[in-house]
Amino acid sequence: MDVIIIETPQLGDRSYLIHDSEVALVIDPQRDTDRVEKTAAEAGVRITHIAETHIHNDYVTGGLAFANQLGAVYLVNAADPVAYKRTPISDGETIQIGGFLLKAVATPGHTHTHLSYIVTSESGEQAVFSGGSLLYGSVGRTDLVSADDTVALTHDQYGSVRRLVEEAAHEAALYPTHGFGSFCSSGPASGAGESTVGEQLSTNHALTDPDEEHFVHELIANLTAYPSYYAHMQPANTRGPGPADLSVPDSLEPAELSRRLEDGEWVVDLRNRVAYASNHLQGSVSFEYGDGSSFTTFLGWVLPWDKKLTLVGDRDDVQNAIRDLSRIGIDSPDAALGTDPRKLAADTAVVSYPRLGWEEMLTDRPENETILDVRRTDEYASAHIPGAVNIPLHELLTRMDEVPAGKLWIHCGSGYRSGVGASLLQRAGKDVVHIDAMFGEAEKAGVPLES
Repeated sequence: MDVIIIETPQLGDRSYLIHDSEVALVIDPQRDTDRVEKTAAEAGVRITHIAETHIHNDYVTGGLAFANQLGAVYLVNAADPVAYKRTPISDGETIQIGGFLLKAVATPGHTHTHLSYIVTSESGEQAVFSGGSLLYGSVGRTDLVSADDTVALTHDQYGSVRRLVEEAAHEAALYPTHGFGSFCSSGPASGAGESTVGEQLSTNHALTDPDEEHFVHELIANLTAYPSYYAHMQPANTRGPGPADLSVPDSLEPAELSRRLEDGEWVVDLRNRVAYASNHLQGSVSFEYGDGSSFTTFLGWVLPWDKKLTLVGDRDDVQNAIRDLSRIGIDSPDAALGTDPRKLAADTAVVSYPRLGWEEMLTDRPENETILDVRRTDEYASAHIPGAVNIPLHELLTRMDEVPAGKLWIHCGSGYRSGVGASLLQRAGKDVVHIDAMFGEAEKAGVPLES
């Protein structure tokens, strides 16, 4: 039995292809299934089964469309009220897939109907696919279904991980879907790249805390904000999403891009934030693509849902951004291909704003000008600059009337969110300075902090 990991670092998730050199099972595929298809072809195996651990809250699944494309068996919990045909599977049920046996184990907590899968080869080797249940060092968060269900689901999570490790061999390799940067994880995730059931027994707080009430209280107390687009994922996955369209559209004519900017449509500049600060189309917003590690989460979290997007950037970045956005159900954005704003739009002003570090902030900022901290409230509470105003980036558009008048010096934890925030504020007519610096280096630069 061989397990191949298919990483989606942009969302902090993993999918898996398990095979016996002939047939394969796929668990929790992302929507861009061409990656999985390529992996199977390289391994020389045929995908016969696709399984979901749960109805996902952080991405649109590719499972249904992929199963239909391949004619594969699509395994989804019998208790999930989905609107499409699937092969139902329930707690304790086993299915033979080539040379290995799959067993479903009910592990409610991340969702009410969450399943984990124990896969056992003919030689007795085991692997556990735990989805959003048991993670490396932690567990999946329990507040995504409903605020009213969070306490009960947290109690369920505590019991579920215990049941899972009782059913599996201690030497079994553990393969969670979440926990690699996904907001679907909670608690002190270890950051490890691999683990076993036995290792988690001695290191995971969900298994080492003997007091269930303490575990429940601590986990809930430490839950932080999560992306607003999550609200749209579960309904989409319950309805049954179709395949992703990853094609790059024809580039817009300059006059049409100018019209969209004039009309206040969302035009997203994918260039790095340094280039954007120095020159960009008035009315556009900055969501630096880079390696995509922050792009999808923050764009989906910050911009209004279901509004038409126009992506501006070079073809590679636009193509990659289209792929990434499809994973959260943002389909078919338009594009203006190119990196020179002056050539992309007719009769639209090219503007800029200052981009500085901590040292320049200390020397150049008058005391009466506002420092705006766009980090999450939990980050602000941990440490912040005295007198800084905190409006988290994901709340900025809805709280624009709370933004102080005058020049704004905007910072976050790394420079990414503050770059987005500066662009949103300038679009709204504010006078901005982007502090593009690591918050962890502020105190060393002489910036006073308090908590």
